[in-house]
Amino acid sequence: MAEISAALVKQLRDRTGAGMMECKKALVEAKGDVSEAETVLRKWGIASAGKKATRTTKQGTIGTYIHAGAQLGVMVEINCESDFVARTDDFQELVRDIAMHIAAADPQFVRREDVTPQVLEKEKDIQKARALNEGKPEKVAEKIVEGRMAKFYEEVCLLEQPFVKENSISIDQLIKQKIAKLGENITVARFARFKVGDAVGSEQA
Repeated sequence: MAEISAALVKQLRDRTGAGMMECKKALVEAKGDVSEAETVLRKWGIASAGKKATRTTKQGTIGTYIHAGAQLGVMVEINCESDFVARTDDFQELVRDIAMHIAAADPQFVRREDVTPQVLEKEKDIQKARALNEGKPEKVAEKIVEGRMAKFYEEVCLLEQPFVKENSISIDQLIKQKIAKLGENITVARFARFKVGDAVGSEQA
């Protein structure tokens, strides 16, 4: 194992919340590069979280966020497997972060599977017309639409949006980090975003 200083290990632990041995192994793999080691840990966390993704989540918390001035508010239901994990500081922090993110980023859906067929077709039509207006041939335009739809999902789907407090990771990756740390599956059930003056709150289940 390559020589990794205790200061580097502590720096990575402070940034990620991962265990000491995991941080040291990641730093060894990344040859002492803290940013790269953070990416390595993220990959490990995602891999670990994937194994738990099918487990039932029937516990959890409903979190709220009211923006300064009380003109904007969010309610979000985040689920986990046990009441014990739901009460932990790590889980509560995740709920607060996601509620705050929803207030800031205004997602319309939880995940891409939730996007309604009507919204999807309308966006595809818009992007295809845009590509054709740019002078692209029909076949090329269709490929361009596929690429632009990925950006569309990133804009409207909560799980695919870059986390507002750390835009190098998505909300999905943020959740998977917590899954890896807490050892339980975690899911977003639904959210509602209310803004003073809007006739109807934006709610997704």
